[in-house]
Amino acid sequence: MHWLADLLAAIGVVLNGIPQGIMAMSLGFSIFPTMFSFLFASAVNGAFGAVAPLSFQAESLALTGKLGRDLRERTSIILGGSLVMLLIGVTGTLTKIVALLGNGIMAGMMAGVGLMLAKIALGMAKQERLTGWTSVGLAAVTYLVTKDLVWTIVLSVVGSSLAAVFITHYRAELPEHVTARRFVFTKPTLNPRVVRGALSLACLNIGANISYGLITGEMTGLRPNPVNLNLLTITQSLADMGTSLLGGAPVETIISATASAPEPVIAGILMMLIMAAILAVGWLPRLGKYVPSASIAGFLFILGAVVIFPADAATALQGKDATVAAITLVVTAVADPFAGLLTGGLLKGLLLVGLGV
Repeated sequence: MHWLADLLAAIGVVLNGIPQGIMAMSLGFSIFPTMFSFLFASAVNGAFGAVAPLSFQAESLALTGKLGRDLRERTSIILGGSLVMLLIGVTGTLTKIVALLGNGIMAGMMAGVGLMLAKIALGMAKQERLTGWTSVGLAAVTYLVTKDLVWTIVLSVVGSSLAAVFITHYRAELPEHVTARRFVFTKPTLNPRVVRGALSLACLNIGANISYGLITGEMTGLRPNPVNLNLLTITQSLADMGTSLLGGAPVETIISATASAPEPVIAGILMMLIMAAILAVGWLPRLGKYVPSASIAGFLFILGAVVIFPADAATALQGKDATVAAITLVVTAVADPFAGLLTGGLLKGLLLVGLGV
């Protein structure tokens, strides 16, 4: 019965990814071309026996949506970020960057991202009060009772969407380029906002690939950790690079419950193939008509304020780099991950010079 457990784990992660896919549509990303990211990643994982899958990630979507003003800028940010990550993956410098900055500064950056997500969630709730606050309330209650992110996202998204549909008769008309089952080349653009966004997305992915990737590897129970961070980074960057040129959404590293399945590689591949099929046949845009973007506010708030922030902040505020890590946290929360890491790196360098190290 191992296959059934693998399938159920895959379906659970798909349910977690669907609302974030809907969030991607609300930001104007084309859904159909994104299926190739899932197909590509599933092929790589199958060829190399990799246990860490890719999927829609709320953090990268929220950051891209915040820093890019329109679809062209957002896809350009993804393209630029993927080029930076590809260079990091090919040269094997991911772990070297963390070793240089230190775990405290990296944790401070991730904690700042947590606060950023919580702020974005509350902003959604203020803009769409019924849907947003219903989502936040349901997410808080569900997580307090279950301590399970899958149940939290499912109940908060479904409950707030039903409230919007039945109380306000919500029905969205998605842009034609979002729902069209065809490929439209999106010409990249270059400006200071795109450069800053690409560097910020790369900084976020450095932290996410290491933390989320290794957590997923730990869930397999295998020793040593089976996740190859360089392979994961190369896979993620190539997947994003291709679909960004077609207006597609980014797919990034996630904490995936498929790693705890009897056959974690198979479960992860199943999850990505199911998601690719959902995008290919157009089911996600049909759901998106009845699911407001603010329905994910509750999940974003819990993810940022309850899951990401406390653990990473605790790590950041320990050790000799606690002050620098705290500043990194604040700068990331009010600006972006690149500004946070740059500030943290410069301050650490100045301290080392001042100490004569």
